[in-house]
Amino acid sequence: MLPNAVPSMISPAPEPRRLKVDFHTHASEDPCDELEHSAMDLVHRAHQLGFDALAITLHDHVLQKPEVDDLAASLGLLLIPAVEIRLEGADVVLLNVTAAETRCLRRLDDLAALRRERGDSLLTLAPHPFHRLGGSIGERRLIEHIALFDAIEWSHFHTPWLNPNRHAARIASAFDKPLLATSDTHLLDRFGSHYSLLHRVA
Repeated sequence: MLPNAVPSMISPAPEPRRLKVDFHTHASEDPCDELEHSAMDLVHRAHQLGFDALAITLHDHVLQKPEVDDLAASLGLLLIPAVEIRLEGADVVLLNVTAAETRCLRRLDDLAALRRERGDSLLTLAPHPFHRLGGSIGERRLIEHIALFDAIEWSHFHTPWLNPNRHAARIASAFDKPLLATSDTHLLDRFGSHYSLLHRVA
């Protein structure tokens, strides 16, 4: 009779932890929307739900409140300076941007110039590109300006029967762009419904 096999003492390498991030959210500091929750409320909620990073993307305005930055830092949450800006009728989410930089943006060509200047340190997301409401960029202009975007959004706003994200996924695949799920939070109790999990780079 053969002896019982000896189990290996070598444990498999643990999978690298992924980062939980929402790149598109709003708060009451937004100059265009009347919302009940503040940026402080949103940061507290993100911490409660185990987020690692958060972008508060006010419309045409970069949030500049040191107390929010201090709160996020104290909770171990990376707060990404960001904005949702409308250029030629199309909404664009900019990540790691300054207020001064946004004041120089009027057209998509201005964004192209800023990207050339900033390189990989500025990230751009095409939010809700095929939703009929708001400043969706639409297929023709998204394809025409696809080089401006690092990623395409998988929007929270969909149903099993009506889901414009499916078309966004096809365009992302065709142009080798990642899809990033976001909550586009306008109601605090909806925050956390959609988010992205990113691999940590050592």
